[in-house]
Amino acid sequence: MPLKFCANLSFMFQETASLLERYQLAKNVGFRAVECAFPYVHPVEEVVAAQKKADVEQILINVFVGDVTKGELGFAAIPGAEDKFKDSINLAVKYAKALNCSRIHVMSGAVQKETEENAITYEKNLRHAVSVFEKENIVGLIEPINPYSVPKYYMNSYHKGLDLVKKVNSPNLKIMMDIFHLQHLHGNLALNIKEFLPYVGHIQVAQVPDRHEPNSSGEINYKYIFTLLEELGYDGWIGLEYKPAGLTKDGLTWVKELGQSL
Repeated sequence: MPLKFCANLSFMFQETASLLERYQLAKNVGFRAVECAFPYVHPVEEVVAAQKKADVEQILINVFVGDVTKGELGFAAIPGAEDKFKDSINLAVKYAKALNCSRIHVMSGAVQKETEENAITYEKNLRHAVSVFEKENIVGLIEPINPYSVPKYYMNSYHKGLDLVKKVNSPNLKIMMDIFHLQHLHGNLALNIKEFLPYVGHIQVAQVPDRHEPNSSGEINYKYIFTLLEELGYDGWIGLEYKPAGLTKDGLTWVKELGQSL
């Protein structure tokens, strides 16, 4: 089955500072679908209008993470921030429903020193989120993120993430497998992909270490990885969460070079 790729509007099309304009830029180069991290800088009506005008499907958004200038990266694992967490989930659901988007990335937050209280809070908050997602037919995603890209991020291990997904045991909670982070954290990509894939609700890609296009110089052989995903029958979307090395359109030569299509 051919793989499906969606443009990450938070990383790609930096030729314009406007998230709203990036919807149309993605459509112009052939994308049928997009994802973005934080649409909350715009009223939901403006984001929906941009999406509809470009006629693209919205695959994924992140939860509202708070004030990043203060180091906030979500609230799921932060004791004492339960009300902020619930508000962030409600706001994300509002945007997701308006955009007809069925995937929400729930960010854990950063912690200076991990304790058992973080683990207890994280599980409790995720169970609350899942109870909301089940009613709204939304899949919540947790993404392990490497400490080189985001220091002190709580959810920093695929094994920890997998254990929790199994423990919650709901079709509305899955792993977001960003192969960029998987390589940084654990390596051994082929075996790890096979192990985690049954619990994966979304995939993202970028080259390691510079986070550029999949065919750029780096550690990962994406031609092999894409073939592996096809052989394993992955039929979900793959988000292109990479930083174009130059102009976004020029960098899309990787699609044909690696035997794929948009």
